[in-house]
Amino acid sequence: MSEPFLELVDISKIYPGVVALDHVSFSVSPGEVIGLIGENGAGKSTLMRVLGGIVEPSGGIIRIDGVERRSLTVADAINGGIAFVHQELNLFDNLDVAANVLIGREPVYGGPLKLVDRKRLYAQVRPLLERLEVDFEPDAPLSELSLAQRQLVEIIKALSLDARLVIMDEPTSSLTLTETGRLMRVIAGLKADGVSVIFITHRLNEVKQCADRAVVLRDGHVVGSLTRAELTPAAMIRLMIGRDLKSLYIPPAAPPGESVLEIAEAVTQTYPDRSVSLSLRRGEILGLAGLVGSGRTELARAVFGVDPLRSGSINLDGEPIRIPTPRAAIDHGIYLIPEDRKNSGLLLDFSIAANISLPDLASYLRCWLVRTSLEIENARRQRERLKIRAPDVITSVDALSGGNQQKVVLARWLSMRPRVLIFDEPTRGIDVGAKQEIYDMLRRLADTGVAILMISSDMEEVIGVSDRIAVMHEGSISGFLDRSQFSEHNVLQLAVGHTV
Repeated sequence: MSEPFLELVDISKIYPGVVALDHVSFSVSPGEVIGLIGENGAGKSTLMRVLGGIVEPSGGIIRIDGVERRSLTVADAINGGIAFVHQELNLFDNLDVAANVLIGREPVYGGPLKLVDRKRLYAQVRPLLERLEVDFEPDAPLSELSLAQRQLVEIIKALSLDARLVIMDEPTSSLTLTETGRLMRVIAGLKADGVSVIFITHRLNEVKQCADRAVVLRDGHVVGSLTRAELTPAAMIRLMIGRDLKSLYIPPAAPPGESVLEIAEAVTQTYPDRSVSLSLRRGEILGLAGLVGSGRTELARAVFGVDPLRSGSINLDGEPIRIPTPRAAIDHGIYLIPEDRKNSGLLLDFSIAANISLPDLASYLRCWLVRTSLEIENARRQRERLKIRAPDVITSVDALSGGNQQKVVLARWLSMRPRVLIFDEPTRGIDVGAKQEIYDMLRRLADTGVAILMISSDMEEVIGVSDRIAVMHEGSISGFLDRSQFSEHNVLQLAVGHTV
């Protein structure tokens, strides 16, 4: 291995009452891919902010090409060849793809006005889009792209910097298996070109797939490093949480019951010439798989009343129902936990208690005033039930980890006795320990008779959690799989429109 491009020596960061990083040391060589793993709160994000010049360390040394620094500025990081792919997208909806990729670096015409040369702009960005094999053009408005497509734009933006080190923070959290495969090929290409990659993810199979080694953080410490030969899920989990973890996936206690929700010939706005028919049984976890753009999220939004159905029918317990609005869905006991919980599922500057009570405020009113004591009492019950880690229920939701934010969304609906729960990407951006808790909750809910429709782009999750899998392709169901038929091959065959 060549001399390290980057060295971190005894990096520490101390906040009042909290040691976020405690003498963290590791190095990155040119063309090396490092998987940086650990539970939420382990210190990964703080360490990356130190590298990006956003946070000044309390101690330690950073060496880039042997040159020592006590800290970096943002300009130092960029000039040193460090580029970031952030989990929280840093994009502008009012611009097109190319403008987002080269923002602040746009080619301009000569003259005093410095007008953007859009022809050159698109010409510079197009090869980057082709490198990731994306299905949108440089002039596509960002506002028209899906969450997964926006994630790809964030990746393309980092690649455009010709960086020597690319730090990817949960880059596949919104990507399907096919898109993740494209990204793995990009990472292999960067490695071949001598570009280093720090790959932060909670999907341990991806670490095994692309990393040369893994560095494991726990409670602000580096607790170990694993070579490529040692990269097994069991070994990574043992270092991450300090103990062996039993199977993430819990089998059902009993077979599913009768049909609860039936969707017949439903046509969404996105696919006006295709229809969806499926049934969801009491106590069942039905996994809904498919490529991004296959219509999974659009179906969920229509069933929850966010978007109207063009045609088709929905039956609940054998009775036809109309769901023109989310309020109507809620009144029928049908609840949605959206994939983008921060923008669509939570009010981040509100407390845990306020977020939980929001859709059911009538239950907390007296003389048209919210009875805060009842609101807090219920929130504390849900916090204990779901093991939400927070000082108290008056804590603002934006102070919580991703896993605990997801639990707050779930707590909201559990306090209202759901009949049908629709989970869209239930563990996006959640660490392995929190994943096990979410899976355990899903199974316990199903065992009490709740019917669960789980949309997921994580193939391992779909196969491990589901009792049955429905696969969508271009707006319709291409097939169903029973447990005996579960395999990545079968799911992918149906996802691309083939038969099994």
